Amino acid sequence: MKDKKAEDIVEIEDTRPEYLKKRVLVPSITGIIFLLCGLFYAVHTVYYKSTDDAFIEGHVITVAPRVSGPVLHLNIEDNQDVKKGDLLLEIDPNDYQAKLKETKAKLDEAKAALVSADNQVTKSLSDLDFAKNDYERYSKMREKGISSKQDYEASLNKLTVAEANNNSAKAKFNEIQSSIKRLEAEVEQDELNLSYTKIYAAADGKITNRSVEQGNYVQVAQPMFAIVPEKMWIVANFKETQLANMKPGQPVKIKIDTYGGKKFKGKVDSIQRSTGARASLFPPENAVGSYVKIVQRVPVKIVFTEDISKYNIVPGMSVVPEVKVK
Repeated sequence: MKDKKAEDIVEIEDTRPEYLKKRVLVPSITGIIFLLCGLFYAVHTVYYKSTDDAFIEGHVITVAPRVSGPVLHLNIEDNQDVKKGDLLLEIDPNDYQAKLKETKAKLDEAKAALVSADNQVTKSLSDLDFAKNDYERYSKMREKGISSKQDYEASLNKLTVAEANNNSAKAKFNEIQSSIKRLEAEVEQDELNLSYTKIYAAADGKITNRSVEQGNYVQVAQPMFAIVPEKMWIVANFKETQLANMKPGQPVKIKIDTYGGKKFKGKVDSIQRSTGARASLFPPENAVGSYVKIVQRVPVKIVFTEDISKYNIVPGMSVVPEVKVK
């Protein structure tokens, strides 16, 4: 009787419906999948560090005039590509040309006056030499008693006047020389100001933020437009807890939001030697009673290691870099 019951029990266990067997297997497979995913994530976070607090950066060259005046010619349009040395804009040069001519005329007058002053110095030196010789002769004659006191005093007076005239001529000569140096400096500055009326591209790039039109009157240091060169890089603000094994030269996979299906190649270029908060204009004051510890972020510069010229990548775009730290 016992054997039969045992046999019945075995038959019941072997003949369970398939859906019951699947119910037992499903939780086991799901658990294994979750376990593998967790293990993969744990390993991945050890070997790779990523952040979504990252943006494209680039040089932005702001162009502003060094002289004021109306814009005579404007040779650029919005988002136009320019080459280094291209003439971009010209300010009306008439006022600066007139000022240069006026200063050059004053310089020519001063040079002519210097020649006259030099002749006057030469004449005064000759008169001084004659007066000295005359005074010495009358002095010797008076010692011998063959010259009157009146003649002696007259020669002394002539010597005094000659010395005064010579000093005055030298002072006038030096004054004109100083004026010439000042006028030469003014001519040089006027020539520079005239050259500043033409603005050339300082680098290859694309025109951005243009706010000037032909005919506008522009002031000194007034921003008119910017030139953005092609060279781009990434500034990624990693948490301080992610930087233990990060160092320059490590490979980076870069995902740009604009090109979601593309992974760009790059590398860590450098790590800033201060947190973003500490390098800000108004760094936080931590020595206060209400201090709360906050995980800080440190800017990391990442450069591209592949050609990105065919992609429209511009400063300010959001990116997600993934650095392989091990």
